[in-house]
Amino acid sequence: MKSIFKIIIIFFGISSYSQELIFENLFDSSLGSEIACYRIPSIITSINGTLIAAIDERNNSCGDLKWNRDINIVLRKSYDDGNTWTEIEKIIDYPDGESASDPSMILDKQTGHIFMFYNYMNLDKAKDVYRLMLIKSSDNGKSWSDPKDITSQITKENWEKDFMFITSGRGTQTKDGTLLHCLVNLNKGTHVFGSNDHGENWFLIDSPLNPADESKIVELSNGDWLVNSRVNSNKFRYSHLSKDKGKSWFSFENKDLLDPACNASLINYNTGSKNLLLFSNAFNSQQRENLSISISYDQGISWKNNKTIYKGKSAYSSMTILKNGDIGLFFEKDDYSKNVFVRVPKKWMLDIK
Repeated sequence: MKSIFKIIIIFFGISSYSQELIFENLFDSSLGSEIACYRIPSIITSINGTLIAAIDERNNSCGDLKWNRDINIVLRKSYDDGNTWTEIEKIIDYPDGESASDPSMILDKQTGHIFMFYNYMNLDKAKDVYRLMLIKSSDNGKSWSDPKDITSQITKENWEKDFMFITSGRGTQTKDGTLLHCLVNLNKGTHVFGSNDHGENWFLIDSPLNPADESKIVELSNGDWLVNSRVNSNKFRYSHLSKDKGKSWFSFENKDLLDPACNASLINYNTGSKNLLLFSNAFNSQQRENLSISISYDQGISWKNNKTIYKGKSAYSSMTILKNGDIGLFFEKDDYSKNVFVRVPKKWMLDIK
């Protein structure tokens, strides 16, 4: 894909001025390529400001890991806050019959290392058996380590044949350096897993979250942990709050976060004077459309200032913070045919005059 297609759309926010959002089409399966589709976006900002946007390259069909014999992980990078992007680079590519899917990333701000997780399956030798994999970059995404299988570290012995996967998008790092992420087990519940030695070893917290499917975790300003979850039988999101590092959870509904059962993104956002949470999803209770960003001023109890980014069909999304404080948003657009990056200005998002 040698060109980047730009679509400029004018939106009118709550504030008195209009905001121009420029959509950079990073991965497109509608241009006559041999790729069936690109799906499952993940984006992160490296310690030196490089943007890394990773995604599934699905070759035989748009089917998920369990039903697709050829899914690879590819990425593009930007060194100028998303103005220009490198060519598509394939970083995980197994032989036919083996697939890798659902990229997610965590930046270790203390070491500068980037951890990328993905789910793996050998459809010929171990059909329906999920392996949970990890690669690492120590040079801001220029190169990546060989894959490491961490399944035994973050699952239990009786889970081998369960439908389970690491949630795509991104995990988080706490103030004390602990790396945290979410693992979905459709048989046993969603679990938090992590590392307290900068990714050398990983642990599972055996306190399942329900109801919950694909989930995102952040550490709140007071040190509590908050998980926000997709719930497939619902029309809005659920949150789970822990005050004891995941040993126990208090769950509550987020009726002000409409959701059509779709993966989303949750990040901390510090304005200097306020500790906010930002949340992006397909803000609609019925259909995967109306990709929006919502803001919480009370650490995830309630959500306000919903900003529509794209009114049309849209699905999975992933957010990152740019060097100037704007938000970089990477999401599935137009029935999964396009995967676009858009810079969301801080002033417009927060209604700063």
